[in-house]
Parts: sequence; C-alpha cells; structure tokens
Amino acid sequence: MSTGALTIDLDALAANWRALDAMTACETGAVVKADGYGLGAGRVARRLAHEGARRFFVAVAEEGAALRKALGPAPEIYVFSGHMEGDTRRLAGAALIPMLNSIDQLARHLEALPGHAFGIQLDTGMNRLGFEWSDWSEAAGIALDHAPVWLMSHLACADEPDHEMNPYQLDIFRQMTDGLGVPRSLSATGGILLGRDYHFDMTRPGIGLYGGLPFDAAQPVVRLDLPVVQCRDLVVGEVVGYGNSWQADRPSRIATISGGYADGLIRAMSGRATFWHGDTPCPLVGRVSMDLITVDVTDLGEDPEYLTLIGPHQGVDSLAEAAGTIGYEILTSLGSRYARLEIPG
Repeated sequence: MSTGALTIDLDALAANWRALDAMTACETGAVVKADGYGLGAGRVARRLAHEGARRFFVAVAEEGAALRKALGPAPEIYVFSGHMEGDTRRLAGAALIPMLNSIDQLARHLEALPGHAFGIQLDTGMNRLGFEWSDWSEAAGIALDHAPVWLMSHLACADEPDHEMNPYQLDIFRQMTDGLGVPRSLSATGGILLGRDYHFDMTRPGIGLYGGLPFDAAQPVVRLDLPVVQCRDLVVGEVVGYGNSWQADRPSRIATISGGYADGLIRAMSGRATFWHGDTPCPLVGRVSMDLITVDVTDLGEDPEYLTLIGPHQGVDSLAEAAGTIGYEILTSLGSRYARLEIPG
C-alpha cells in the first residue's frame, strides 16, 4: 500500500452504541457530524440504524443532506446549527429537522417552512448555542404553539463528573422545560455516564460510539497503519527532517513513512508520538511534515513494511495526550488519502 490503511471496526461501533443504550431507560440517538467523526457518516449511520438508532445528529444542513442520501427516508436527521440563511431548500428537500437556536431562526423557520418539524436548543450556561433564558421567555409561547419536537441543551463539563457545572445546568434545563409537555434531551456521552437524572427522553452519544473518552469501557473502533517508504542508516551526529530538530546520538536506522499533517497527523505530534511494530515501540523523530514522518526503528533489527499509529497499544486518546490535544481532534482530522477498510469487510 502507498497510503495509510484506516480500519474501522463497525462491530465495535455497534457494541458501543448498545452499551450506551443499555445504560438508560430512554431512547438513544447518535451523533454522526464531521463525517461520522472522520470515519464516514454513511457507513457509521447505516450500521447504527441496523442496531436500532432512529435519530441522528449533524452539525450543518449540508451534512444532513448527504446523510439523507445514505440513510434513506425513514430515520430522523437533526441539524445542530438550526435554520441558517440559505438552508431552506436543503432542509425541506432532505426532510431535515433544524434545532433552532434564536428568535431570528424561529422567525425564519416559521415563515419559510410552515408546518415543517423543528426542535429548540436552549442555552443553560455554555454560552455557545441556543436560546438564552430571556429570549426563551419571550419566544416560548410562539414556539410551543407550533409544536417543537424536542427541547434540547448541551452540558459543558460532562466529562468531569464532579464538576459543579453539571448540576447547575441540569437545574437550569429543568426550570426552562418542566411542565411544557415536549420531549427533552440533555446528554451526550458524558451526560449518559452522569446517571439517570441527566437522561430525560433521549440521549445522543457521539465520541463514546467511536471508542473515545469519557466512555472508558468503549471498544476501540479504529486502527491506523502507515506504510514505510524508505529506510536509511544514520551515524552519530546526523540529523533528520526540517529544522534539524532531531540528531542521532547512536548509530540509527530511520524509517520514512507515508503520512503527515495533510493526513491529519498533526504537527504537534513531532518528537512526541510513538509508532508500533507488533509489541515494539518506535519513537517518532524529527518534525511531522506534510506527507512524511520519520521514525526510529533501530531496535527492531529489521525494516518493517508498515508501522501502527492507532491500534492495540495506543488508542486515539493516548495518542491525543502525547500530542497535547483530545481524541476528538485526532479522529476528525483523519485525512481523505487513507484507504478505509471495514470490519466486517
């Protein structure tokens, strides 16, 4: 192979959805935005639909329209960004349900698509998306007269179970929604793990489906193997890569592999990440460049055909920690040049 192979374990994905679903007594949706967290929204959503997921969430209407083609007419597809200017035809044509975030969006939706389903997103303290309390007080009567299908908010600190923000947002959400007779949703993966008080009528896991924290019981879903292009010997004192950022302090064997920041292997991994050949760690040396990465394979005693970056010895979160980021960024950055292989294939 001349490009990396990204193996996607759809059985593990399905097992993660079932495990998260089993933690609640409500419906479980699925977040498949950012092209299914980099794994392919169509393949991810089709498998989860087979498992029983009926409601899917994307970030923008363009993602929703593509997902509708992959899923067919039956599942419901929700758009977190709501009804943006220019979205009307796409929302109508693909039967997408916008989660409206403001009075302006509510007015636009009711005028442009009367009778078209919508939900309401409420801001309970994250200050990112949704109606603030004062706006909701003003608009609730109009919105409720038009029968929103869901009232929703999002937790800012659910990955920290003891954070005081969690019960604060729960209380605000209840105050904004109790007694309105509309189904409610508050929790993504982290909220599911906080317990029943946070579950309401539907949860909508994202990162936990794909094997990421905070769902530490998740099965790993991805493996990334990268081919070796060339190997060379270095004597003591020779340098590797841009900026001479690594210098050999022993006779070394260096493998140049096909992959770089154009493939989502972020430059911050430079000098910090580890590749694996079987059970043997091989440190990344020098800088990550656009298409190539250099790895010290001296201790292997052989020239490998490929090296593993994400796999049994290093999941997306441990790689992210080494690179100073989070698993979300690692997954959603995985590039288009990889051959994507499915298990079962």
